[in-house]
Order: sequence, then C-alpha cells, then structure tokens
Amino acid sequence: MRVLIDIGHPGHVHLFKNLAHILIKKGHSVLFTVREKEHEVDLLKSENLPFKCIGKHFSSRPGKALGLIYYNLKIFLISYRFKPDMFLSHGSVYTLLSAFLSRKPNYSLEDTGNREQVRLYLPFTQAVITSTGFPYRYGAKQVFYNGYHELAYLHPDHFSPNPSVLKELGLNETDKYFILRFVAWKASHDRNQSGLTADQKNAIIELLTKKGHVYISSEAHLPPQMESLRFPLKPERMHHALAFATLFVGEGATMASESAILGTAAILVNTIRGGILEEQEKDYGLISCFSGFDGVIERITKLLEDPNLKSETKRKMERLIHDKIDLTEFLLRFLEDRFERSVADM
Repeated sequence: MRVLIDIGHPGHVHLFKNLAHILIKKGHSVLFTVREKEHEVDLLKSENLPFKCIGKHFSSRPGKALGLIYYNLKIFLISYRFKPDMFLSHGSVYTLLSAFLSRKPNYSLEDTGNREQVRLYLPFTQAVITSTGFPYRYGAKQVFYNGYHELAYLHPDHFSPNPSVLKELGLNETDKYFILRFVAWKASHDRNQSGLTADQKNAIIELLTKKGHVYISSEAHLPPQMESLRFPLKPERMHHALAFATLFVGEGATMASESAILGTAAILVNTIRGGILEEQEKDYGLISCFSGFDGVIERITKLLEDPNLKSETKRKMERLIHDKIDLTEFLLRFLEDRFERSVADM
C-alpha cells in the first residue's frame, strides 16, 4: 500500500506521524507533501519521515487562489512518480487533481468545518472522517469515530510526557509556568473570526508574569517585549511542555484541546465554536471557552487560586481518555480495510 499524505499545518504532522511510522514499519510506503508555513518541515525532519516540500504557504486571497492551481499541479507531478494507492489529508484541497486523474481514493479528516473548503474537496473525496462530537453533517461519505484528532498523537499509547523538558526550560518541578498561543488569523477557516487584541494579550502577560514564567507560541511576528517570551525550545518539545504547564491561555483551538488531553487546564479566546470544544468544556470541564475578552482575566485568576488545579485537571483528563479511542489505530484499520477492498474488487 502506498499512501500520499498532504500537510498544511504543524498539527497535521502530529496528526499523521504515528500512522506513518506504523505503516512504514508494516512495509507500506508513505510520502508527505508539505508547504512551508511554520514548523512543518522541521517536525517532519525530526520524525525522520519522507517528504517533498512544494513551496511556501500563501496567506493572501490572491495567493490562495494561485496556490489552488500551483500546488495541485505540484502534487500531481509528485504523485505521478510516487504512484499512491490513496491520498490522505486534513481537509486538503491540493490533492484533488491527483486523486481525480489517477482515480485513486481521497480521504480527508475534518474538524474545522470550513464550508468553502469542504464544498471544494467533498465531490473528489470518498470519505470525510470526523469525531462524533463534530457538529456538521456531510451525508453518506462521513465516517465517525469516538475521539479527537489530538488523540492520534497524544493518546497514552503513543505519547509519554518527558519531565526533562523542565530542565531544558531552566525550571524545577515546583515552578509555575504558562503557555500562551497567538494565531495569525490568515487561515481560510479564520475569516471573519477574531481573538485577542494587543492590549488584551499584554494584560494576560502582565497578570501571568506575576505568577510564574510565561512562554509564547505564535504564528505571527511578535513585538519586541513579547519576542523575549517566545517558547525557546524546538517545536517537537511543545507537547512535553504543555503537559507540565500550570495553565494554557490562547487563541489556538488545537493547542487548547492538546492541553486538555495532556491534563493542563486551558482557556480559549476565539470566536470559532465547535462541538468538540464544547464537549471538552461542558462534559469534561477541561477548557474554558470565551468568544471575547470579558471574563478572561477573572477566569485565569480563579483557576490559579485553586491549589489542586493540576491534580483535578488530570483526573478529568483520565476520564476523557477512558471514554475515547486511539485515532491512530482507527485510521490504520480504516486504510487497510479500504485498500484490501479495492484489491479484492480489481
């Protein structure tokens, strides 16, 4: 079995890396295609996974329109040589030409629900794989699993937080530290959405620096006073750092969900809403979601006043892990089953 996986975000590398390693170990062939946006190439290199970089990420509207043609052609040329049996991605619109012309199945994982993106790739996609907590419905092509994307790489069967990250940060076990995540708001699903203003970010930083150490992860350029707080380690160390953090605050839904699954309380400030985040907030009490800044400072203060915050959050996380599945194992069975069916039909 030969699988081409298209990557458009650092989180997509994490989403598919364990699946890729298992497939390769079982004798299958895997190739990633990737656009340079943030840390995607570095993450693929750190995982020692085969990939082809097809260029820089386009963030403007004209650039995205050009990229739709350019990247589809680039991936077509790569797939012509690689000859994949199937295409896999997180809602990519750049594998469509290759899948259509080669008459090979295109499978897409989805958790953002971007209407224009889904509308574009759905006719060329044989299965859209979503969580049971996902709020949108796509008809007969939709395949459900009881879990979250983050459980493909943060499930205990695949990930064990390494406390050595504390030493790398110059901290000890009793030090409190906080991770902030700011997004660039340039993704297609970010259109008409918003998070924190510069003044609001400064207010959060001012509060948290009085309580402990602050580290910032940011897609966009940071002003000088924030740049000194940028997370200093390699991107592959972030999940280890999240696991031992006292609190996560940010605009990034993925990192908020990752924090929850790692047993770290999370505060998300983002106008984007979804069933998955609501489930983690209402059913498990792991995330506090805000559409605006009102109440954010009060919520941070209240959480930090709880001396049992970390132990209570871990208890809630353990209940979530017990309720949900290992997505990597699910995807492995799904792809092998679909491949075996296609071979049998030949």
